[in-house]
Formats: sequence, C-alpha cells, structure tokens
Amino acid sequence: MEAVLAHLREAIERGDYAVGDKLPSEAELCRRLEVSRPVLREALRALQTMGLTASRTGKGTFVISSGPVADPTFGDYAASDLMEVRRHIEIPVAGYAAQRRRAEDLDQLSHLLERMERETDTTAWVAMDTLFHLAVAQAARNPVFRRVIEEIRDALARQSAFLTELGGRREQSNREHRAIVEALADGSEHDAVEAMTHHLRRVETTLTSIVRPATADDRATAPAEDGRRR
Repeated sequence: MEAVLAHLREAIERGDYAVGDKLPSEAELCRRLEVSRPVLREALRALQTMGLTASRTGKGTFVISSGPVADPTFGDYAASDLMEVRRHIEIPVAGYAAQRRRAEDLDQLSHLLERMERETDTTAWVAMDTLFHLAVAQAARNPVFRRVIEEIRDALARQSAFLTELGGRREQSNREHRAIVEALADGSEHDAVEAMTHHLRRVETTLTSIVRPATADDRATAPAEDGRRR
C-alpha cells in the first residue's frame, strides 16, 4: 500500500494528474499497478486524508491539490485540532489515572496491551488502540474525560490507522503503551505524564514525516504503472 500511495502521490505532485483531473477507475488502477482493490482503496483513502484528492459519489476520485496539506483531516477534525486536544486532555488524564486507577483498570489495560502486542491485523489493532485510550480515561475516574475521548474516538481511529499503515507505528506504539501501563501500575503520576507526553510527541512526529513532500527515496519504492515490478 505504501508503494501504491508513493506512486500516486508522485504522479499528482509531478502533474501527471493535474488539479481537477479524475483518477483512473479503481479497476484500471488495480490492473496497471497489479494490486488488489483493498490495497488500492487504502492508498486512495490516504490520498484523501493528505488533502490531495476528494471522492465524489458516483463520479470517482478527483485531484484537488498538487501537494499534501500540512494539516490533514481525520473524520470531522483537523489533525492540529485533534493533537491540541489530546495534549491538553490525555496527558493530565494519565496523571490522574496513576493516582486513581483500580485493580480492574490495570487488568483491563494489561489484557488489551497483551492482545495488541500479538495482533497482526491492522483493523483489529486500531480498534484496540482506541479502547486503550478510553481505558486510561476510565481509570482517571472522571466521566467527563471518558466522554471527551468518546467524542473524538472515530478521529483517533482514523489517525491511528493512517499512522500505522503509513508510518509503521504499531510496534513503537505498543512499547509506548507498555510504558504508560507500567507507570499506572507503579502509581507514578510523574512517569505516567511523561510516558503519555512521549507517546503523543511520537504520534505528531510521525504524522509530520508522512505529509512532508515526497523524496527521491519515496519515489524509488513506487511500482511501475506499466505493471512491471521493481
């Protein structure tokens, strides 16, 4: 999927598909690139998140920008708005959770973490990722915190899928989540705050690296449109 995305992104940025142009049909792109439709659709969703294309029901996918937007959108929320809220909510929530967590909270978080570390399916992992952050909010013992995370849950899932598919974040996230759980288990407010701060910084850094302009290294991994493999 990353190679398909790099190929289409480069073609748009190079002007092969100009603003206003319609991309070839999914069937045609699958044939040219020799990929399955699910893989292609993941790449097309990523292009939309980057602000390069827009899907018009019954008409197809159209190019709307020659370069990725600096602030992609996940569901109803811009990435910058989402990250600002996460920094101001989830970091202090982790501190409260370290002070207020109960045995059942730690059991739930540990169980989730173990499942995430074994999971290989991206969709299943992303679902558990959002549950993990909800469980931390639950451990803070303030229903308002959980309600806020519930409100942005869809955006969190979209962001998580985007970063996992394009940024290889899964294993790194698992390590960061484990650090959070260990801090909660120790009852250390300081360590919990530090662990969540580090986690969100890494999320933001990866997001920035994905939406930066394509490099020569990115282009080298793109598949040939005539169907030949590189």
